[in-house]
Amino acid sequence: MDQAFPHPAQQVACQEYLDAVNELEVRVERLTGRVRDLVPARSMAPVVEALQAMRGVSLVAAPALVAEVGDMRRFDNPRQLMAYLSLVPSEHSSGSKRRQGAITKVGSPLARRMLVEGAWTYRLPARVSAQMRPRLADLPREVREIAWKAQLRLCARYRRLRASGKRLQVVVTAIAREMAGFAWVIARMVAPPAGAA
Repeated sequence: MDQAFPHPAQQVACQEYLDAVNELEVRVERLTGRVRDLVPARSMAPVVEALQAMRGVSLVAAPALVAEVGDMRRFDNPRQLMAYLSLVPSEHSSGSKRRQGAITKVGSPLARRMLVEGAWTYRLPARVSAQMRPRLADLPREVREIAWKAQLRLCARYRRLRASGKRLQVVVTAIAREMAGFAWVIARMVAPPAGAA
């Protein structure tokens, strides 16, 4: 460590923090490797791989989303998936008055969290990064096109909502909701045949 502190206790504390971070990085890499090894053996592996075409959906996020939601074909439209994930606003109605509130938060917190974390990536301009190119290489052209369409739309929507003065968390939640819609389209394109184990 190059950082020097005036008191030895500060030096020890800093080194302990650095060691803890390094240990966690090793653990994350080990667990990511396990996920990488386990996914190909599962029936939903094509869906997991295809979802990774979307920006903000990593090797960890895609299987978590699939594990929490299951077969996305069970939803007739993307709005049903969005509602299942509780990414829709709550509503208070009385007579002719209708007021929307915060998201309901009754669905899967893990799936919602994966999408919300992924939504933050859309604050940056649309592009295909060097890290994403290998994930896209073997995917069907239709999946790549939907993922690119999603990226263009969501990056522009993020900027528009921020420019209109919306709160940051509202913007990110709106992007996560639309991500769920694009994930629904992609999952339905590559889902394994019904009855596959």
